[in-house]
Amino acid sequence: MTGLLMKIITCPLILLISDYIFRDVHYAYTYQPVLVGIILAVVGHLMELALLKPGTVIISTIADFLAAFVVVYLTQFIFSGAIVTLIGSAIVSTIVAIVEYLDHVYLVKTNKTQKSE
Repeated sequence: MTGLLMKIITCPLILLISDYIFRDVHYAYTYQPVLVGIILAVVGHLMELALLKPGTVIISTIADFLAAFVVVYLTQFIFSGAIVTLIGSAIVSTIVAIVEYLDHVYLVKTNKTQKSE
């Protein structure tokens, strides 16, 4: 549960900040990057439940990068007025992957990767 809460906060923030900073990521309305961030958080958490355990931190991080890349890039076809280039998607996915790596290391070190939580 700790991982999901961290993701629900960080993913929308990363997308909102990226929308304001990078030219290659543009959402027409504020709710769009927030919604995409929540979707990324849920997808990332489900992948975490399936993959994350001691010894799989890098694999989980790569999976998060790939999932974020695909989800962020495809949002331009779903949301009206959204423009996300391949470069923009790669930038956002890299930031998400860095944050997820730190999250994964924390979860593994604190032994919060059990499925019962």
